[in-house]
Amino acid sequence: MITQNIINQFEKIATIGNELSTDMQKIIDQVEKLTDIGIALSAEKDTTQLLEKILLGAKSITNADGGTIYRVEGDTIKIEIIRSDSLGICLGGGGNALNIPNIPLYEESGEPNLKNVVCYSYHNNKTINIADAYDAVHFDFTGTKAFDKKNNYRSKSFLSIPLNNHQGEIIGILQLINAIDHETGDIIAFDAVSQRFAETLASQAATVLTKQQLIVDLENMFESLVKLIATAVDEKSPYTGGHCRRVPELTLMLAQAASDTNHGYLQDFTLSDADHYELTIASWLHDCGKIITPEYVIDKATKLEAIFDRIHVVEARFEVLKRDREIALLKQQLAALQNNSAPPAELEQAYQTDIAQLDDDLAFIRGCNTGGESMSDQDIARLKSLQQLTWSLNQVETPLLSEEEIYNLSIFRGTLTAEERKIINNHINVTISMLEAIKFPKHLQNVVEYAGGHHERMDGKGYPKGLSREQMSIPARVMAIADVFEALTASDRPYKSGKKISDALFILKKMKEEKHIDPDLYDAFMEHKIYKKYAEKFLEDFQNDVD
Repeated sequence: MITQNIINQFEKIATIGNELSTDMQKIIDQVEKLTDIGIALSAEKDTTQLLEKILLGAKSITNADGGTIYRVEGDTIKIEIIRSDSLGICLGGGGNALNIPNIPLYEESGEPNLKNVVCYSYHNNKTINIADAYDAVHFDFTGTKAFDKKNNYRSKSFLSIPLNNHQGEIIGILQLINAIDHETGDIIAFDAVSQRFAETLASQAATVLTKQQLIVDLENMFESLVKLIATAVDEKSPYTGGHCRRVPELTLMLAQAASDTNHGYLQDFTLSDADHYELTIASWLHDCGKIITPEYVIDKATKLEAIFDRIHVVEARFEVLKRDREIALLKQQLAALQNNSAPPAELEQAYQTDIAQLDDDLAFIRGCNTGGESMSDQDIARLKSLQQLTWSLNQVETPLLSEEEIYNLSIFRGTLTAEERKIINNHINVTISMLEAIKFPKHLQNVVEYAGGHHERMDGKGYPKGLSREQMSIPARVMAIADVFEALTASDRPYKSGKKISDALFILKKMKEEKHIDPDLYDAFMEHKIYKKYAEKFLEDFQNDVD
């Protein structure tokens, strides 16, 4: 009898041991799952995929049939992802689109909404574990019961867990439905162990979500600052109002075309999302150094412009000359009349010829002043000959054009003197210095090289470093073409109107032949008709003259 009792006790101990061993194995399995899920969450960068992994991980660790991820948006809770294995429901995330109204966190009276489980969990910041929804008296499960009836389902056990960030704010709710018994397949309540593991996962998930949101917020702030700098540069002058906004779009158009080219030199070039982002930042910052360039240089619309366009002073001198010619003619005519003789016709003819010459000279000077066409040797010689003309200032004969005015009017192309060109060219050195002072993260390490190379040439004759094609990356060469084409077609420059596409492409082709720009990128520009895409978005209709 005693022996049998001892045997029975040993059997009970063995049974308990087996149960403990089973429970321990279950806990070990859950720990392993939690570890794997935590690693997966830490590696995920896409928010949508992250939310899906959180929900699927929680379902796995608790063996739940379904679940929902909610995000807090203002005074409402938004359903992000819904999953149900037995009903085959896959909404949100990588599934079908969701079209479900947000759940209000507050009643119309302003009181907290405590009838809904997830809202109650939010307002009380605690986990809600319900063994059977149909027995719950504190919550309104009318909608749940209607859903069950319609889908022949039985929503029974619920587990709602708040997702708290590092500041104690609730950013979402993880809700799991219907825990399944591993052995019987029956719906059971979420036990204390499963709840604890789910809460641990929720805490990890909230941390990862918060970290990801912080990264997004910082990136958005950084991009805003970048665009703020570019906007400041553009707004500094009415003549460059859109340059810093147009170049990034044209740069990315051409970079994508280069990536889509599957032959020749560019066939191995690819543009990943990270590359795209890095090139975007670089192109927005490519002219940030112009923020210190004096306005009088940026805004110099004509060769004689300083505080104002001094062509008007020159015009006034010509009016004085014409007045003097007229006075001289009248004096000669009066003298003839006083001598009782008719004024010679030659006087009037000489006067008209003189006036016509002065008008022609002034028109020539006006043309030189615009800077629209390059100056020839004959033009410069004619300018210098005009310096021999004098006009009377306070009865002192003074050259019609000063040395400084001749120097400015003789500018070969554009409106800037060599000294002014040096000032404006210095913006690229300032750009590089400014960008080198920024401690860019690893994924933006090439920003300085991309932004700082858009004035380099393929033959090494560009500036500021005189880099050759082999010394430049493809994105830097892309930006160089984008900067040139934007400048050629821009209609807001002080000294010219925007060129038609046909004219701009002719110049671009010459620049390719002269090894100014990358030939392969030029070919991609033409093959993918980037000029057409750009024109449709930014240029005037009259400029878009090429199919």
